[in-house]
Amino acid sequence: MKKLDKRWKIILYGCSGLGLNMLNLIVGSYLCSALLVGGFDEHLSEWTYASRDLVVAALWGTLILVMKIVDGIIDIPLASFTDNLKTRWGRRRPAILMGYIPLLISYVLFLIPLTNSASTANTVWFAVMLGIFYCSYTLTMVTYYATFAEIVDNDKDRVLLSNIKSICDVVYFILGFALVPAFVSMGMNVRIIALIFLPLAVTMLIPLFTIKEPSTKDGVLQGEGVGRPAGFIESFVFAFKNKHFTYWLFILAVMNFGLQLFLSGINEFFSSTGINMTFVMASSFVPVPFTLILYNYIIRKKGFRFAFQYILLVYSIGMSLMFFARMLPEAILLPAAIGCAIIVSFAIGAFFSVIYTIPSHLAAEENAKGNVCASSMYFAVQGLFEGVAAGLASGVVLVALKQNGLIGYMTLIVAGACMTAFLMACFLPRSIAMLGKESKQ
Repeated sequence: MKKLDKRWKIILYGCSGLGLNMLNLIVGSYLCSALLVGGFDEHLSEWTYASRDLVVAALWGTLILVMKIVDGIIDIPLASFTDNLKTRWGRRRPAILMGYIPLLISYVLFLIPLTNSASTANTVWFAVMLGIFYCSYTLTMVTYYATFAEIVDNDKDRVLLSNIKSICDVVYFILGFALVPAFVSMGMNVRIIALIFLPLAVTMLIPLFTIKEPSTKDGVLQGEGVGRPAGFIESFVFAFKNKHFTYWLFILAVMNFGLQLFLSGINEFFSSTGINMTFVMASSFVPVPFTLILYNYIIRKKGFRFAFQYILLVYSIGMSLMFFARMLPEAILLPAAIGCAIIVSFAIGAFFSVIYTIPSHLAAEENAKGNVCASSMYFAVQGLFEGVAAGLASGVVLVALKQNGLIGYMTLIVAGACMTAFLMACFLPRSIAMLGKESKQ
């Protein structure tokens, strides 16, 4: 694959996933809920499709669970598919296109009910569209992430690419959780809002015009920086044979448990205080592009491990302070909460960055050795561990805290998880620990 040789090209390439990430957030956070009117006390006509149920609630809940399970399982075979695809146009561009087109079609069709009332036909229709959307999204994004190991030729550019992607993650979080509610308050229906954001999907055209690969029609090419082709089972097993990657998976899972518990439960954490969470969340995310500058500086001077432990420590401090801020008088509670959120912002953007940096670095190492090409498989397996951690955080721990009146202790649990990851990071291998550090020569 032809390497990106200009800084502006790397920055542009890092923005490619912004649009599809935004569509995925809208589907999962808004459109699935908009099919049922339960739980909406205000702006019912804006938050729902038609101010009435359009699906059978029990069946819809079951089918969503099934689609989520399918979404988690399908990552791994699709990763193998894109790593071994044989076409005259190479592997990555065709795989992205195979996912991109049905994704857009299913997204639009998800906005169109078959009937005007709750029915089995509607329920099955929306579940099928959701399944197509998730599978298409997975194929597109896991292929895109795999190119992080192949489209740049050094760790410095790989870190830059990961950081740009993490900034874009913050951007779509802000758009999704601040701008969408603002549109609703202005009287826009959620389906119209979904269409407003649809043009952002054009960002995924960037890889289609940027990636330059030779034909793999007669077999996946091998050569410098290209791992040998392998089947699904072999590449899956190979990923777990990499001891450095396996250890990283457990560190990441602990870190992601803390991050997802914070993101899922922050509203409940401050619900009894009357705080407007828009200000708190904005304070956590808006400074991220600037705080990443400090993170990158630390990486250049001290290497990845030191920088990673720095963000874990900062995040733990911010979460611990948030526990005590919740107890403050109402007059100073909001400023204190915003202050804690700003501290957290020094870590939260980097959390999004590391999930791209390490798998792409390890995959590039294996490709350089001529070992199995598992660029996509690394991201697929990592995604599986992230999903399990997120499920435990938001589905088990958060629910238990809410049911037992212990939600006030949430941020202490988050801090504990991050400090556990901090200690585990002490044993990262040197090849990862020194990643990104500039030579003194």
